[in-house]
Amino acid sequence: MGDIDVAIGVDADCVAGWLGSYGGADSPADLSRGLSAGNEGIPRMLELFESEDIETSWYVPGHTIETFRENVEAIAAGGHEIGIHGYSHENPTDLSREQEAAIIEASIDLVEDVTGDRPVGHRASWWEFSENTPDLVEEYDFLYDSSLMERQFEPGYMRKGDEWKRIDYDEDPETWMEPYQYGEETDVVEIPISWYRDDIPPMLFIKQPIYHAGYKDPEMMYEQYYKPQFDYLYNRRGAGVYTFTIHPDIHGLPHMIRHLEEFITYVKGHENAEFRTLETIARKYDDDPSVYETEGQYI
Repeated sequence: MGDIDVAIGVDADCVAGWLGSYGGADSPADLSRGLSAGNEGIPRMLELFESEDIETSWYVPGHTIETFRENVEAIAAGGHEIGIHGYSHENPTDLSREQEAAIIEASIDLVEDVTGDRPVGHRASWWEFSENTPDLVEEYDFLYDSSLMERQFEPGYMRKGDEWKRIDYDEDPETWMEPYQYGEETDVVEIPISWYRDDIPPMLFIKQPIYHAGYKDPEMMYEQYYKPQFDYLYNRRGAGVYTFTIHPDIHGLPHMIRHLEEFITYVKGHENAEFRTLETIARKYDDDPSVYETEGQYI
């Protein structure tokens, strides 16, 4: 069996999530949920990680840093990694290059002001890339990005310049009947994430643009999604990276702490499975890209 590294990534969206993504910018009630995530959710999660003696990676919008400064300082003091995640959780596809660059620069400065070190990890808000994002991630010299989903359990290197044809039903089919074109590989490590290992889609109640249930059974989420994917990696693939994305908005709620604690215990019960920060994973992969390759038939 090879290396199996489990990375808990905490996207601390809080108020920024409602401003940029969840349709709550005009709702004091929704914004108050973001305040709860920052003021209560972050400390609850930090307490659990401290008791479990594990280091995690946090992707913190600039708005969260400036609104909940003391709690973000506690993240850094706990030995956790902090990467950037937009300012107000803006959708990069709606930004100009100049806007996106300004947000990245401000976010780098805010993280560095808290930690004393320049952040090495970039995670795009909305998990969306604009046409400019790859160039900017490379330009600002990030060690890694963790926003894309091309692979499930193995890092790679971020590309720039991928091309594809959109369908235009007003034109002849020949104008769009072309395969996907891979672009140029960069030196930026890409650590994959997955919507099926994210707590927002099943668990966050959102009112706009349409009602989103947000009432899935946490037991179901763990037993039917999170644990089976870990089991596949451990029992079939035998090597790789398991990224797990959670939010103070969800896993900082009182009823969720127990489930997270039980999952951490479950992972710890497996030999050769270790909790790592994404920075550690990126550096391991950059030193030896074969470290997470599988020797078996399973991808």
